[in-house]
Amino acid sequence: MPTTTIEGHHIQVDAEGFMTDPMEWSEDLAKALAAQIGIELTDEHWKAIKFVRQDFADQGETATLRRMSVVGEIPTKQLFALFPQKPAKKLAYVAGLPKPRGCV
Repeated sequence: MPTTTIEGHHIQVDAEGFMTDPMEWSEDLAKALAAQIGIELTDEHWKAIKFVRQDFADQGETATLRRMSVVGEIPTKQLFALFPQKPAKKLAYVAGLPKPRGCV
């Protein structure tokens, strides 16, 4: 499995760059991952990140955009504003989770 180093953090990633071991994630690493895709994290970003990480721990898979909106109670428009273009993928990337299986 490939590994990469981001700001001194050695992490295991898949071919698309998504982390494969959520236990390697940290808030400092999230900031570095977000910066790589041009996002500066705000309290609203952290709310979404905390939801998807907890949901992953509970469900065993990364939440889809629909689940983030319905269960996480984060409006889809807000997700697109926070994580432009591909919010589910970008949120999973920053949260140190596998790429979501479905887009909705």
